Amino acid sequence: MMKTNKFLAAAFVAFVSVGAYAQTVDEIVDKHVAALGGADKLKGVNTLIIERTLSVQSMEIPNKTTMVVGKVLRSESTVMGNSMIQVSDIKSGWMIRPAMMGGTGEPEDMPADQVKQQASQLDPFGALVNYKEKGNTIELVGTEKLNKKDVYHLKVTSSDGQSHDEYVDASTFLVSKITVVAQGQNAEIEFSDYKDVEGVKYPYMLEMSNQMGNLAFTTNKIAVNTPVDEAIFKKPTK
Repeated sequence: MMKTNKFLAAAFVAFVSVGAYAQTVDEIVDKHVAALGGADKLKGVNTLIIERTLSVQSMEIPNKTTMVVGKVLRSESTVMGNSMIQVSDIKSGWMIRPAMMGGTGEPEDMPADQVKQQASQLDPFGALVNYKEKGNTIELVGTEKLNKKDVYHLKVTSSDGQSHDEYVDASTFLVSKITVVAQGQNAEIEFSDYKDVEGVKYPYMLEMSNQMGNLAFTTNKIAVNTPVDEAIFKKPTK
């Protein structure tokens, strides 16, 4: 009888443990949106100005990104005293690259494939938020361990057939990692140090890795709904 009771107790614990992670995709996404701050708060973010420091090969590169959410963004970095600017919307873009980065220091059109890559950055809250309206489909691959923590492994496929994987922390319901194939290379982005800014959580640490090496972005400041002069997005005339 004692063995039977122990077996039933163990079975009950196992059942409860499994049940705790038996989430549907929509339940995970709903909890993710709530963890970020809730749908209303996310919809209320119209502009973002994010100041970061990029660490690469012992260099510290300051970066400032100014974004009108869903419409256009400008990213400006200073590399060894040289300014690099990238501006893009959904359909087109332009950039200024110094000679040390293969440019002329003059404004030039951004290649179409780069514009496409940049487009994802116009959506600062990621592919899970409002995924149905965006035409994305999500598959729950399963639960896994990431840095000793339980995560939900989700496969996200966009309307154009492109897919990537997202790993959502089973406790916080914030994204811990994204893996993607870009230009034939596997790349990973890990997100950590989430902080609350005006009711919305943003990851202040982003670590990227691929076959070329590792990059780390440390966020220094985020300004929300600051007025933006849209003239900064216009391509300068020579």
